[in-house]
Amino acid sequence: MSPSPSLPLQDPNTQIKFFKKGTILQNKGEVHLKAFYIKKGLVRSYTIDSKGKQHVFMFAPEEWIIGDIEAYQYKHPTELFIDCLEDTELIKLKIDHLDQDQLSHDQLKKNLHLLGRRVGLLQRRVLMLMSATASERYALFLKDYPYLPNRIPQYMIASYLGITPEALSKIRSQKT
Repeated sequence: MSPSPSLPLQDPNTQIKFFKKGTILQNKGEVHLKAFYIKKGLVRSYTIDSKGKQHVFMFAPEEWIIGDIEAYQYKHPTELFIDCLEDTELIKLKIDHLDQDQLSHDQLKKNLHLLGRRVGLLQRRVLMLMSATASERYALFLKDYPYLPNRIPQYMIASYLGITPEALSKIRSQKT
């Protein structure tokens, strides 16, 4: 099965891959220049600190791209783990396709839109983590990902927000 012409960062040899929930797509320390375009399902990226605690960096639902762009940019091993939170259909992308001249105008526009959305979300998240209250962070999460709270365990949402699951539970109970 070949990807449709409207997919970002397209390579004619690209194929859709299927992964079961729990599959690890990338481990920290790997050296590869790939990203993942999510067609169906849900993926997350995260780090694990020296105490073994996971810190969620990003969620990638349908039509999102996820990968370790910094590792690609600076040609060093990946810092992020990436795994499937649901059964997932995705396309493995070579990030260096961004440098190719063979992309159509429409593909370039779509790529810029997807990457701009990701950068914008990350900028807003950094600002939020620096200055927003836990309740404001959760409200922004709901705005950015309105369809995800029922698809993600509460402890992962709390990790993404930089709060404890107990604090998130309290915030959620105050909103109902």
